Amino acid sequence: MPTFVASLLPPLRGAQFATFDLEAVPLILLIGVLALYLAGVRRVNRNQPRHPWPAFRTAAFVGGIAATALGIVSFIGVYDRTLFWDHMVQHLILIMVAAPLFAIGSPLRLAWRATTGVTHRRLTAALRSWPARFFGHPITAFVLYALVIPLSHLTSWYEFTLTNSIVHDNEHLAFLVAGYLFWRQILGDEPNRYKLHPGLGMLYLFLAVPVDTFVGLSLASERHEIFAAYSAQHRNWGPSLVTDLHVGGVLMWVVGDTLMLLPMIPLALRWMQLEERKAERVDRELDASRGSAPLGLDRGMPPISPG
Repeated sequence: MPTFVASLLPPLRGAQFATFDLEAVPLILLIGVLALYLAGVRRVNRNQPRHPWPAFRTAAFVGGIAATALGIVSFIGVYDRTLFWDHMVQHLILIMVAAPLFAIGSPLRLAWRATTGVTHRRLTAALRSWPARFFGHPITAFVLYALVIPLSHLTSWYEFTLTNSIVHDNEHLAFLVAGYLFWRQILGDEPNRYKLHPGLGMLYLFLAVPVDTFVGLSLASERHEIFAAYSAQHRNWGPSLVTDLHVGGVLMWVVGDTLMLLPMIPLALRWMQLEERKAERVDRELDASRGSAPLGLDRGMPPISPG
């Protein structure tokens, strides 16, 4: 099985911040996904000129690709199995930045609008199937997120990612998929039978905050290195093993919680807008009822009879 030797990496300073990990598979996947998305945008804009694909969704998806590349291809990806704090930065970029940007990009909605004929009918059937309903449910997304974060950092799974390249790459994919399923519940415009009210969306995020808090505090409170692969590297530069572990835990705790809470602001604004529109609709209905009622009924007075 493919293994990785991180002890040969030089100290992370100076020119090392400009290093890249140009593995063929991640680059091909990133470029291929971006090309498919842009082709879908072009097709929607050509076939539906009166309802073009929103430019901000395209920008968000491109931003998600750029963030993923930053986390995987840049020095962050080079040193993610040498320094635990670096891995945590990568983790936060993938699941807290790239994944929500992909959700805003709404790739499933784009695919549904860009396809026609048999392909469109098959895609529609797939989006209505029970697996799509299962993975589109907010509870499923929440449970997956609540499982992926602790299992990938507090169990032997993380040890496998440090020594096996295939497992390591699949961890990146797991972060993106779990993050996308989580964030699509409150961001974007994906075909989904479940639509969270902004108030429920705020509760959804609030309940997810303890996940990062628990894992971050658990890592920050350790008194010794818990991952043997880091000890086996015999790294003689940078922070000590325990300090490295503590910094990573604090990053997950503080930065992770902050990034989880920030989307509550637009959710609160959306909730206020919904309530304002609801109040305006009620006012219009009241005005309409008063206009159709006999004179005097609009103020609770008895109708004025002739003479």
